[in-house]
Amino acid sequence: AEASEFCQLNYGVDFPMFAKVEVNGSGAHPLFGWLRQETSGLLGDAIKWNFTKFLVGRDGRVIERFAPTTAPGRMRGAIEEALGE
Repeated sequence: AEASEFCQLNYGVDFPMFAKVEVNGSGAHPLFGWLRQETSGLLGDAIKWNFTKFLVGRDGRVIERFAPTTAPGRMRGAIEEALGE
């Protein structure tokens, strides 16, 4: 509840949020372990900060990973393309 309250107050978030989970290391939630594995590259696979975003297609494959600093509006084209598949 603490994280959701922070996001509501500071970012105007009004959508449901999941409980806090580990995203890196041996205690990482399996979903984030898989997302990191599917998007590893030259800079490694660690999730560096909150708001890292992953676009997953209808078929369950990871289409793209977006940096925490990527504004949601800049993801629109990739999302629309994925919805058209």
